[in-house]
This record gives sequence, structure tokens and C-alpha cells, in this order.
Amino acid sequence: MRENANDPNRRRPPPVLTTGADDAMTPAQATELKRLALDAFEPDAFQQHLTKSEAAQRIAALKAKLKLLDEPPHTL
Repeated sequence: MRENANDPNRRRPPPVLTTGADDAMTPAQATELKRLALDAFEPDAFQQHLTKSEAAQRIAALKAKLKLLDEPPHTL
């Protein structure tokens, strides 16, 4: 049985949800990124006009760097 395109009871695909990755970073992200950038001695990592996804990537990278700095040095 073929569905009629004008039938109000026909199945519709689910709506596409956007993640907002291209939106400006949130105030919480800005605060965290600024703190991490200063803690990691990389003040240039903080920029005012980043997207949410760019801020999230930089936050993750700075957290990883700080975690490595907190570990004891490796010896052979």
C-alpha cells in the first residue's frame, strides 16, 4: 500500500536535532577555558569568540596537558 503524501496520518521522519556546536561558547566554558589556559601557561589558548565545539576541544587538550604535568617524571 502506498502512502499518500497529503495524508495527515502518514509517518513523518523524526525532526533533526542540532547540537549547537556552531553556537558561541557558553559562559561556563569561557570561565573554565580561561582558568585552564592560565594554569597551563598558555594564555593564548583562550579566545573570546570560540564556538562550543572549539572551546570543548581546547578544554580537553588543556586538561590532558595539566594531567601530564601533574604526573611524576618518567625515568629509564
